[in-house]
Amino acid sequence: RRNFVESSEMKSLFRAGRALSSRQQRRNRNYCTAEPKRKSGQHSKLIFDSDAHKKPITRIFSGIQPTGDVHLGNYLGAIKNWVNLQNQYSGSSKIYFCIVDLHSLTTSLNRDALVKSTRELTATLLACGIDPTKAVLYNQSKVSGHSELSWILTCLTPMSMLKTMTQFKDKSKTQKDPLTGLYSYPILMAADILLFKASHVPVGEDQIQHIELTRELAGKFNRSFGVDLFDIPEVLLTPTRRVMSLRDATKKMSKSDPSELSRISINDSADAIREKITRAKTDLISGVTYEPDNRPEVANLVSMFSAMSGRQVEDICSQYAKTDLLAFKKGLIDVTVSELEPIRKEYLRLMNDIPFLDKILQQGGDKANADASETLRHVRSAAGLV
Repeated sequence: RRNFVESSEMKSLFRAGRALSSRQQRRNRNYCTAEPKRKSGQHSKLIFDSDAHKKPITRIFSGIQPTGDVHLGNYLGAIKNWVNLQNQYSGSSKIYFCIVDLHSLTTSLNRDALVKSTRELTATLLACGIDPTKAVLYNQSKVSGHSELSWILTCLTPMSMLKTMTQFKDKSKTQKDPLTGLYSYPILMAADILLFKASHVPVGEDQIQHIELTRELAGKFNRSFGVDLFDIPEVLLTPTRRVMSLRDATKKMSKSDPSELSRISINDSADAIREKITRAKTDLISGVTYEPDNRPEVANLVSMFSAMSGRQVEDICSQYAKTDLLAFKKGLIDVTVSELEPIRKEYLRLMNDIPFLDKILQQGGDKANADASETLRHVRSAAGLV
């Protein structure tokens, strides 16, 4: 058995502070499906690992933080994909969608704001199409097993691994004295996934480093205690390109951006969406082309158009090749309002029934606890916790 820290591949990974080695990056960028390889800007329904690592999808786990308004980047990068996964695999797989309220404590300790945002996110997920009869929807704090398994995995995790986590480096820059929770939350994320023995985890490319940590901790637990308890989870890369700010295409669309014009919130009115897209930064070149390096702002809007409409990038560029950007933006406004307006109306209806939202979370928590308790029983036995 090769010791965890003796893996030359992982030494390179964590010492260099990179999410993946170049070989792993190439492998993960080409997670294959039955479809042909995508051209730049195309969006396939699902992206899997290579044939050598492909395995049946039996359990899916993913989480989202209840912090601030859900914006278009969250919707296209996660939630819309969740709905597709749920509808495609609920008959053959166990699916867990978790509101990770424990993770949100690394950025906010406002009790009332957390209660409010947890309910708002629950309403948003339901309005977007998450179905509690097809997937287990719950908030993390209802399942104490997340914290228990996190502690056990913490005792197996070298500090050197956490020091090189790129997201910790990025987020800690904004804090004078970074909190310990921000440093160790990748272990809690690993516990989230392993608690339900997820076979696959839908994430964006910026989360791959955390999944690599999860995979390594699963293997280390098995080796350390001489068991075969945890499967090694595979990545399901989100099919949508990263959605960038409407004001600066070099930055991700973010809840923390001080400018409301930088993002489209899922619950924005039609008038608000129209204003934000109309005022989105572009360039002075006529016609629409998809050139991320030369025209990043236009490329970002084209990607949004493609993801919202389901049309190919080439088709969109062909339609608007000889028009001005205002005509293109009008088309984008139409497809965005068409998709988001029904979600907004359903969200507002659900937010008028707080007891129903709380009931959904409680029922989901009960289901999640039942499944987590079985995993924890084996974990405790393996670790000698009698």
